[in-house]
Parts: sequence; structure tokens; C-alpha cells
Amino acid sequence: MKQEETLEILKTGVNVFLTGEPGSGKTYTVNQYIQYLRDFGIEPAVTASTGIAATHLNGLTIHSFCGIGIKDKLTRADLEKITKASYITKRLKKANVLIIDEISMLEAKTFDLVDLICREVRQTAAPFGGLQVIVSGDFFQLPPISKGGGEPAQFAFKADSWGKAKFTVCYLTEQYRQDDSVFLTMLSAIRVNSFGFEHLQNIKTRLIKQEETPSNITQIFSHNFDVDVLNKKELAKLSGKAESFFMFSRGQKNFVEALKRGCLSPDVLELKEGAIVMFTKNNLKEGFVNGTLGKVIGFNKENNYPLIETLKGEEIEAKPMEWAIEEGGKTKAIISQLPLRLAWAITIHKSQGMSLDTAVIDLSRTFEYGQGYVALSRVRRLTGLYLLGYNEKAFLTHPQMREQDEVFRSLSQVAQIAFEKTPREEVQQKQANFLKLCGGASLPKKMGKKPAKKISTKKLKLSTFEQTLALIKEGKLLERIAQERGLVLGTIISHLEELVMKGHFDQKQVEALLDPGLLLNAKDILEVFEDLETDKLQLVFEHFQGKYTYNDLRLIRLLLAF
Repeated sequence: MKQEETLEILKTGVNVFLTGEPGSGKTYTVNQYIQYLRDFGIEPAVTASTGIAATHLNGLTIHSFCGIGIKDKLTRADLEKITKASYITKRLKKANVLIIDEISMLEAKTFDLVDLICREVRQTAAPFGGLQVIVSGDFFQLPPISKGGGEPAQFAFKADSWGKAKFTVCYLTEQYRQDDSVFLTMLSAIRVNSFGFEHLQNIKTRLIKQEETPSNITQIFSHNFDVDVLNKKELAKLSGKAESFFMFSRGQKNFVEALKRGCLSPDVLELKEGAIVMFTKNNLKEGFVNGTLGKVIGFNKENNYPLIETLKGEEIEAKPMEWAIEEGGKTKAIISQLPLRLAWAITIHKSQGMSLDTAVIDLSRTFEYGQGYVALSRVRRLTGLYLLGYNEKAFLTHPQMREQDEVFRSLSQVAQIAFEKTPREEVQQKQANFLKLCGGASLPKKMGKKPAKKISTKKLKLSTFEQTLALIKEGKLLERIAQERGLVLGTIISHLEELVMKGHFDQKQVEALLDPGLLLNAKDILEVFEDLETDKLQLVFEHFQGKYTYNDLRLIRLLLAF
């Protein structure tokens, strides 16, 4: 099925299981549908099974969204506590569409719990409380993990609620990542557990020894330990001073922590000239995507942002970007950091969703079905693969999936035929009815019609920053700006943090905004931040035993950005 057909089916309001091979555009299609809903004033509940996947969609983990946390079963008391939590009931009653990405890593038991909570909160016996449910992912990739060594975890499609939801299966068949027919054939063979002698011979042509590892190419390992060791070792080899870039955050603490867990960029990013890095977000306008590799070739003298030369020879100045959690049209938390990470090495788990031109991959310690498949399918073509080794599990996917995949493909073909036979007028009427059911606007925003629900967009969020920026440019003090705008000082400082990260101020301009007495002590305070190797306010606050307020420390912390 094509992306365009899938999108039209999604718009009719039916429950959908969206799947396909790596590189077929699953996340892209989901994002297209999210934007479509928002254009009509409908705010979907956007979740994923893992924090990393959630950050790609600016959403929450499904565990956090439903209040399940780490539980795999709920007592009656647990259920009552969740259904009485106002923030959970509010979000579930307000929602019309629930999206769950990376469904392969969600246990069947957890999937059933989501259904139970939705029905309890929305007070209806309809599956998932009557929400349109869209689950996206590829069951050939990383499977759910059993907690505490108990009974084997079951895939979500084994859940009772899966059958009750009556998903329309949309199996994307176009390929947007790999363009190498030999490599694609090999990946398809791994996918259906028919990897044989001929495929192995192709793989063996890409085997290299450790000492033959090409320089400046990302290595992918199965274990975090190997990744951390290599990245630290290679950074230490480089001469010159390490430049540190600190992550800034604002919003509700639990949401901020969720963002940080899922963000591929670290809290503190240390870079040196010559460091191999990988971009961790998509920004087509600036010329990079999640997975673009490059090397630090210097730092901008004005703002100290790193200059990255990509493998294609293009130079990009890496500036801070935001990761956000949005719910109900409102931003709950934002973190800001350079969209980079050290990339001599990454784990298979963190590589999921990336597209790489070249990679050195070590499959000698794979321990889970699908790990090898995920790692290999990150690379666009066989010539971009350098393999350090493999074990007996490297080319295996879960044995349950061969037969199940045929079922999904068959169901998708049935859905495609039915869609093609349905008159266009009938499809459009279903789409219009679903928009009306969700309380959507009659016309999308881009046609000049205001949506039925007020939605917070980036443009609107920036306008409040611009108002603060304009008042600062007029020479007004921060306290005065807070009074004029009817905001607390902490909010104005949040605006200032954002504006500094976007390069609107240099160090001298920030210093001019500080109280002269505070500025005199700036050096001592900055030394404590550096000695404690942190950008966390609480540690520094406790060190000074309350001598400075949190707002004072936030203002001084801004100087770390220069």
C-alpha cells in the first residue's frame, strides 16, 4: 500500500495498524496525519512505546500518558487511582485519536491495560473507549522485553484488545531508504527467516578486522558499554580544549525528565575540533536529518556553536534546537540542546529510525531477535556496510513473525482492494463525518478558516519571546518587563534562556542585564557550576546554602552558553 492511500484511510476514522519494512515511511505517514488533524483543530494523543520514539513525534510514552508507569498489571486500587487522577482523565476524555508508535516493543499485557484505562475513564465498553487508535511499527524489529525474567513477553497483536479493535492493516510497500537491490533482497531474506548461503556470502564480502576499521565512520554495537568506551576514548585522543554545551529545559519536571530520557543528544555535550558527530533531529532546511554524520571543523567565533562538515562536504553551523512534549495543543515541556551526539559509536537500540550512508556494525554479541535486522537496515546500501563480526542470532528475526507477516500483508491487500472499490464521494463523506465527530473545523487553517479548537503552534509560542526580546532591546530591565507583561520574573528568564540559545544575545549583552552586585560574583558562581560538572541549579543552590536565588543562578548559568 502507498503512503497516500494509507493517509486517506486514516482520515476516515477507522482503527489502523500501520506497518512496513524499515525505510518505508511509517513515521513520516503518521506525522502527515497528525498535521492533517491539527489543521482542522483536532489535537491527537501522540504516544510511543519508548522515550526515543516519543521524542520523534513530540509525544509521551504510552505508559506515562495512561498513568501505567512500570506496572504490567493493575489492581482495582491502582485502576481507581489512575481514573481519579484529573490530568489523566482530562487528557483521555479530551482525546479523539490515540497514536502509539513503535508498537513492536509494547507488551500485549500493557496494550490491554491501555484499553482498560481508556474504557474506564471514558465510561464506555467500546474498545479503547471509542477512540480512533493508530498503532505503528514493524514487529520484525526489536520485540518487547520481559520484566524481571518472568514469562516471555507477548507481542501486542496477541492482546485481547487487538482483536476487539478490528484494525485495518496498512502495509507500506514502497522503499525510501535502500536503493541497492542485492542488499534489499538480503534484508528481505532476514525478515522472513530465509537467510541462506548466498546471502551469507554477500555479507562476508563486508567483513573487516578491527584494525581495518575505517576512520570517522559510526560504529553500531549491541551494548551501551562498548559505545561509551569508544566515544570517550576517541574524544580523549583529540588535542585541544573540549567545549561543553549544556542542555536547557523548562516545563513540568516529569515531562522534562521523559524528554531527556528519550533525547539522543546528552545533557552535557563535550566536543573538540575533529570530533565525529551525528545530528539527532531532522532539519531539511539546514541540510541535515536524524543520522547525518559529520566532523567538527571548528567553532563560530561569535557564538561558539560548532561548525560541522558532513560526509558530503557541506558545512553546517549546529545551533540549538528544541524537543517538546505537546498535549492538548499545549506545550508541557521543552528541552534545548545542540542536535548532536558523539558518533564514533551508538547502540542498535538508539539507531532505530536512523538512515546512514555508512556504518561499522558489530553483531558478534547480539542477544535479541531483530537486533541484527535493525542494525543492518540502518544502512542504505551494501557498500556502505562494514561488518566486524556476527553470531548465530545476528540474522534471525522472531520465529512467530514469518506466518504473522503473511497475515498482515494479506489483510493489507484486502483493505487496499476495498478502499479502491469504495466510491470517492463515500470516502470523502466518511472523512467529513469523522472530522465532525471530533469537533473539527469545517475548513483547514491553511484555507483561512480558524480551527474549532485553539492550538498552540511554534509561531504563537515565539511571539511571546519576541515581545520580551523587543522590550529588552528597548533597554528595560527584566523585573520591569515582567511587570509590564503581567508575568513572573521566572517566565521572563525562561524567555531569555530561549533567546540566548537562538543566538539573539552575546555575552556582553547578557551581562548588561544582570544586577551589578550579582555580576561581581558571576565568576565564583560559574566556577562552582564547572567544579560540580553540572548545569543543575539545585546542586549549586545547595552549595551556596541559599545565598543566591534560583533566578540568580539561572541568569548566571546563561553565561555558560558563551
